[in-house]
Amino acid sequence: MAGYGKFRTNFAISSIGVVMSDENQVDSSRRGLLVATCAAGGVAGLAATAAFVSTFEPSERAKAAGAPVEIDIADLKPGEMKTVEWRGKPVWVIKRTPDMVSSLKKTDALVADPKSERNADDLTPAYARNEYRSIKPEILVAVGICSHLGCSPSTKFQTGAQPSLPDDWAGGFLCPCHGSTFDLAGRVYKNKPAPDNLQVPRHMYLSETRIAIGKDEKGEA
Repeated sequence: MAGYGKFRTNFAISSIGVVMSDENQVDSSRRGLLVATCAAGGVAGLAATAAFVSTFEPSERAKAAGAPVEIDIADLKPGEMKTVEWRGKPVWVIKRTPDMVSSLKKTDALVADPKSERNADDLTPAYARNEYRSIKPEILVAVGICSHLGCSPSTKFQTGAQPSLPDDWAGGFLCPCHGSTFDLAGRVYKNKPAPDNLQVPRHMYLSETRIAIGKDEKGEA
């Protein structure tokens, strides 16, 4: 019996050891499962967050097309020009003086497309198909890229005889690449390499002094 008692005691101790070992294994397994579940939940949460954040980013197509840009002209003085980049192109915003505006009547007969009828849908929005090529007579918004081979014309606001310009020059733009000239509305003069007027991008006034370029009341360009 003594031997049996000793065996029973040892068995009880061994049994307790086994049970404790099993509990440890269960706890360990539970902890592993809990960690894995939390990790999976964290990954899923991060994925959901990333997906949520990505909805605020423009699509690749939108990035390639170029989003509208805004420009503040509150400090733009008569006779001055500001340049902003839109779709990788320079866009000029010029505040014309009264003399600049009146000069457009004089150049009407000298330019190749005075009413901006050539490629009108691509180059001149309906609200700019006028003598001024603008919404407001004093403000010109135009893409500073020559329609010939893509050079950027230089501003030649000073009137009168100058190198590469006629003696009766009324002010405007001169393309340094092949000599095309444009008046102060961006209209190309007759018999020049450039086939079209400078592009007037779609634009709209957000306020008296702030312009959005690349969109208008009909939407984005």
